[in-house]
Amino acid sequence: MPTYALSETDPDPTLGGVNARAALFDLYGDHLRTRGGRASVAALVRLLAPLEVAAPAVRTAISRMVRQGWLDPVRLPQGPGYGLTPKCARRLDQTAARIYRGAAVTWPGRWHLLVLEPIRERPRRERLRADLSFLGYAPLSETTWIGPRPSPELDGLGLSADRFEAVLEGDPRDLVARAWDLDAIGLAYEDWLAGAMTLVASLPDDAPDDQVYAIRSQLVHTWRNFLFRDPGLPPALLPPGWPGEKARAYFDQEAARLLPRAAAFVDRNLDGSP
Repeated sequence: MPTYALSETDPDPTLGGVNARAALFDLYGDHLRTRGGRASVAALVRLLAPLEVAAPAVRTAISRMVRQGWLDPVRLPQGPGYGLTPKCARRLDQTAARIYRGAAVTWPGRWHLLVLEPIRERPRRERLRADLSFLGYAPLSETTWIGPRPSPELDGLGLSADRFEAVLEGDPRDLVARAWDLDAIGLAYEDWLAGAMTLVASLPDDAPDDQVYAIRSQLVHTWRNFLFRDPGLPPALLPPGWPGEKARAYFDQEAARLLPRAAAFVDRNLDGSP
């Protein structure tokens, strides 16, 4: 099954638009998960309108998410709606923990290694590559992947692989340089931060709640896209002045500052109030 990091979503963390399915995942993960994980179709349409997602696109995306096991139809006082499946709730919780992960923990010096069986089918191989990259792993060869820590989400992939933790010989920074392109990731953080600061600065002090909600949604969506690229390496393995830390501090600050008014907009539209 596809991960919360969607194949349709551009993994390049720019500050552009967002498609309907990705917007729904963001909405359920960032707002609805803590409000019972369900909403009427009418409310979902209202909540995606500020993101310029049209009603037909919302309904099409909902249908796809139901077929893929992410949403279940429910009957609500406001009318027909959709709620999270247990699988989707687990994925959203795990993703939120990574988006808002806070301070990094101390790295014990052990790598988590996966040795996979060869996969001949190209679509399955590419899907697995995307899934493992999303979980913070990088390939050392066609069948050997490495990550800074075990991911609790591996079991959901149905992998046929040997898994073990090991202390590897040599300078771990050399291994990091081999497995991940930190220069490119660092540049992406710098580009994101510049775009995010411009986006937030464009928000007037007297902006209506729907505009605040839309701006915050763009920040969350584009920040979430770093889950495709950044494995969350411990500080000991990162270069001095790592730009991801400055970008994270800005995201945490602005996401928290804009949340009350964004949440007010969500609450009004969930119950149908004007």
